[in-house]
Amino acid sequence: MAKNVKTDVEAAQKDLALDGKQYQAVIDTSEGTITLDMLPDVAPGHVKNFLGLAKTGFYDGGVFHRIIEGFMIQGGCPEGSGFGGPGYTIKAEFNSTPHEPGVLSMARSNDPNSAGSQFFICLARHSHLDNQYTAFGRTADAASLDVVKKIGNVATDANDKPKKPVQIRSVKVVEK
Repeated sequence: MAKNVKTDVEAAQKDLALDGKQYQAVIDTSEGTITLDMLPDVAPGHVKNFLGLAKTGFYDGGVFHRIIEGFMIQGGCPEGSGFGGPGYTIKAEFNSTPHEPGVLSMARSNDPNSAGSQFFICLARHSHLDNQYTAFGRTADAASLDVVKKIGNVATDANDKPKKPVQIRSVKVVEK
């Protein structure tokens, strides 16, 4: 059973003011830096959850454990297996944000309310994900999208696991 980090995340969220402030998450990876603009107007719970996890260092030292060329890159599993999480789940916030290149969305199981810490970033337009997965951010610039695409081209095995680990060195929260 994964350690439940909800108390730590809630404490880290106390100084997040989604009203009137804009936030970015800056992911330092072994392949370059991805800057993401958060979308609190469409998914405030997911933004707060992701930023709270980032502020606690939850993502630091992790990996992108699943890469599907032309589809998405996925990270946020503390075990690096795709089966781990933060020890709690959050309620879905499906919205009209299209799942297109650079869109940040939350991974989940078959239960719509099963998201926790695992996230993915789209490599292409995938309309079948719209209103089925919670989109809550997007790449902030072309350079960030280029890094996402670079990661999306990493060779994988038959189970979509990268043959060469793609490290998530850190995820920092920036208030704009």
